[in-house]
Amino acid sequence: MSYEGTMQKIGILFGTMAFSALMLVTIGITIDMNFIFVGAGVGFVGGLIAYLILLFKRPENPAGLMITYAIFEGLLIGGFSMIFESMYEGIVFQAALGTVCITGTMYGLYATRIIKATPMLKKVIFTLTGGIMMLYLVSIILYLLPSNFEVPFLHTSGPVGILLTVFILTVASFLLIINFDFIEKGIQHRTPKVGEWWGAFGLLVTVVWIYIEMLRLLAKIRSNFD
Repeated sequence: MSYEGTMQKIGILFGTMAFSALMLVTIGITIDMNFIFVGAGVGFVGGLIAYLILLFKRPENPAGLMITYAIFEGLLIGGFSMIFESMYEGIVFQAALGTVCITGTMYGLYATRIIKATPMLKKVIFTLTGGIMMLYLVSIILYLLPSNFEVPFLHTSGPVGILLTVFILTVASFLLIINFDFIEKGIQHRTPKVGEWWGAFGLLVTVVWIYIEMLRLLAKIRSNFD
C-alpha cells in the first residue's frame, strides 16, 4: 500500500459514486421523476448484494466489484437526496456539509491522536455497528410484512427518535477512526496493493452511512419546524 495509491482508489470510488448519483438526478429531472424511486431501490438492493459478496467472499481482486458497488451507492444516495430535497429544500446541502465537517473533524482527532483506534474502541464500534445493522434489517423485514409494523423510535421525529439517530450517527463517525487507522497501518506496514482498494472501500461505506444518517437527522429536526 502507498499513500498515493490509496488516494487514487478513494478518488475512483467516490468519483464513480458521484457520477452515478448525478446521472440519476439528471434523468429524474429531465425525463421522469419515477426514475428516482426506481434508481434508489435498485441502488439499495444492488449495493447490498455487492457488499455482502465483498464481505463474505473477499475476492483477491475486488476492484471491479467495488466500482460496481460505488455505482449502486450513487443511485441510492442520488435517489435519497432527491426524495429528501423534495420534502425539505436545502437539506441535501446541509447534509453534505455536515458529512464533510464530521469527516474532517474525525480525521483531525485521529491525526492528533486525541482519539486512538485502540483494540477496545474497535471492539465496541464493531459491536455497535453490527447491532445497528441488525436493527435496520429487522425494521425492513417488519415493514414488508402485511402489518407494516415499525421498530419504535427508529423513524419517528420525537425527542427519542432524534436522540437515537444522533447515537447512530456518532457510531458511524467513530467508524471513520477505524478506517483511517486501517489505511495508515497498511501504508506503514507496506501491505499488498489490494489493501488500497479495501481502505478506499471502507471509507466509502462509512461516509455514505454518515451522509444518509445526516439526511435522516435533519429531516427529523426540520419536520418539527417546517
